[in-house]
Amino acid sequence: MPNALGLGWKLHGDGRAPRPGAVVAPEERLSWPATIGIGAQHVVAMFGATFLVPLLTGFPPATTLFFSGIGTMLFLLLTAGRVPSYLGSSFAFIAPIAAAKQSHGVGGALGGVVMAGVALFLVGLIVQAVGTRWLQILMPPVVTGAIVALIGLNLAPAAKTNFVASPVTALSTLVAIALITVIGRGLIGRLAILLGVVVGYAVAVLRHEVKFDEVSAAGWIGLPHFQSPTFHLSLVGLFVPVVLVLVAENIGHVKSVAAMTDRDLDPVAGRALMADGLATTLAGIGGGSGTTTYAENIGVMAATKVYSTAAYWVAACTALLLSFSPKFGALIATIPQGVLGGAGTVLYGMIGLLGVRIWVQNRVDFGNPVNLLTAAVALIIGIADYTWKAGDLQFAGIALGTAAALIAYHLMNGINKATKAVPDPEHDIDEDIHDAPPPGHH
Repeated sequence: MPNALGLGWKLHGDGRAPRPGAVVAPEERLSWPATIGIGAQHVVAMFGATFLVPLLTGFPPATTLFFSGIGTMLFLLLTAGRVPSYLGSSFAFIAPIAAAKQSHGVGGALGGVVMAGVALFLVGLIVQAVGTRWLQILMPPVVTGAIVALIGLNLAPAAKTNFVASPVTALSTLVAIALITVIGRGLIGRLAILLGVVVGYAVAVLRHEVKFDEVSAAGWIGLPHFQSPTFHLSLVGLFVPVVLVLVAENIGHVKSVAAMTDRDLDPVAGRALMADGLATTLAGIGGGSGTTTYAENIGVMAATKVYSTAAYWVAACTALLLSFSPKFGALIATIPQGVLGGAGTVLYGMIGLLGVRIWVQNRVDFGNPVNLLTAAVALIIGIADYTWKAGDLQFAGIALGTAAALIAYHLMNGINKATKAVPDPEHDIDEDIHDAPPPGHH
């Protein structure tokens, strides 16, 4: 890199477009007008998902956008500009935040986000020191897939609640997302969720479901609404499983970028985790939702062949500027329940099926009873939202399902190895569980 912070980019060719057959590397850039244009595409790509999380959890959208911009800047600095990525809102936080708000309010939910961020930072420190092999042992594909799947499917009741609030608007949103996904090409297809929300919003306006009173009253310029966290030990079990998903997302992102740019980024995998952990911690301290690396922006890079981190600085700065407009935040907050119900039906199902994709891509053998029982028990506990109380501590479906996946797999696998009763084709340490695309969203 030209400097330790990755801020000194060299011009790629004539600066107009990537040379034939070449890519614009992270340490390179196109001309600034072209770079700004690419950065704007990254803003559009992250926009829908980043805003849906605060809308679904009740957090202020502008505050979440503020911390996504700050988090992206931290990520680029801590990875020395080697890993192009936008840190947007993570869908993995939706269920634990909703549950935490019911028992301990917004402050408690933010405290949970902080705890998850600190835990992720510590995991990053360990990965930076000793590598990712221990993670592959802890979370083989059957376990990782089960955790991702149960987090998405646990949200099914929330999607139903929003959907039935306005079935016509919700169905319009859902159908629009489906049609754009099928018909759209290139960037349009990747923005199906965002564009479907726009269509649903238009239907809601026509049906007089949107009120603009707060938008009219809001100012054009102002600070985001910051809030402070409170900490409750009982919420640890809700947010720890999220850390496992964030680890899979971040390492998957690093490996995807490494494959597309043909370079070894394993030495900065720990830094990426630490950066996301720090970004999530700061968000929780100030009132924003937890962050993660975004697969949508990988799509933009794949389409443009531009992996320049300069474009991500443009996107981060744009997000930061938009967060200082209360009127903009108020407009986003007018998106009605029906639209969220239609989009949530798609999104939550997609999260669940991303877990299944991990199983498929890693050829998990469900003829092996260890794998079968691990996934089966974890999914039912997570989907049905089992709850277990131990004194002041309460463990809900996601926490219990995650624990069930980890304990069941390693316990049964250990017994198998001790008795040599059943072969264990799954537990092949040389098989990298993170070759699959990032699983945590969209």
